[in-house]
Amino acid sequence: MTLRNALKSVITAAVILGAGLATQAKADAVDDITKAGAINVGIFSDFPPFSSASADMSIKGYDVDVAQAIADALKVKLNLVSVTGQNRIPYLTDKRVDILMSVGYSKEREQVIDFAAAYAPYYIAVIGPKAMAVKDKEDLADKSIAVNRGTLEDTSLTEAAPASTDIRRFDNYNAVIQAFISGQTQLMVVGNDVGAQVLAKQDALQPEQKFQLLTSPSHIGLNKNEDRLKKAVNDAVAKMLADGKLDESSKAWLKTPLNPDNLKD
Repeated sequence: MTLRNALKSVITAAVILGAGLATQAKADAVDDITKAGAINVGIFSDFPPFSSASADMSIKGYDVDVAQAIADALKVKLNLVSVTGQNRIPYLTDKRVDILMSVGYSKEREQVIDFAAAYAPYYIAVIGPKAMAVKDKEDLADKSIAVNRGTLEDTSLTEAAPASTDIRRFDNYNAVIQAFISGQTQLMVVGNDVGAQVLAKQDALQPEQKFQLLTSPSHIGLNKNEDRLKKAVNDAVAKMLADGKLDESSKAWLKTPLNPDNLKD
């Protein structure tokens, strides 16, 4: 082999190697998801009405509706992966899941993961019988209200309530709900996830949301520098919002129409 041919072979090999490295560098989560034919979605398996086991033991809920829409947009199968509050961020960063549902935004989390647009309302609301007129925090004066002790609900209510409000603190949500349903208190303050369960089951009492004390919407979490996946997720959520599918899921699972203002941080 002549020196010229040897150099030509080396250059050709370098070009091929460079092209391979460039292709590898461009590969991202969307490429991996498409190649696998499935998107792995981290989800709480016992978080009604956002996600929980149904009668046939499959996981259903608001989060599942949105996750399915994202999978459909990417034209892949939806694979739900059960996670906990402790392991879900490591599951994401270790790429055991591609995205996470029901992630509240925080500056601390933003140091580790990225956030797609808000897709689910989470807020703390005052709930009471339809017949009772309560429109704002001033109307809480002289009312008895059940709340879960030491929670964000407790803090929010304590800050907002007039001095004459009778705040009755209980040690868990079941006790809060029971106090309200049994008439021990006139009102209760809970998150919309807990509130939806009460609104769905108490036809005689006709409970309704009176007003909100705090709004903090849920986002979809994903790894940093996954711009194509982030766009795909945002586009899927925007489509659900535009065509009314997100509102349908809210009515079905949260028992209330979707207020787009509740998707603002």
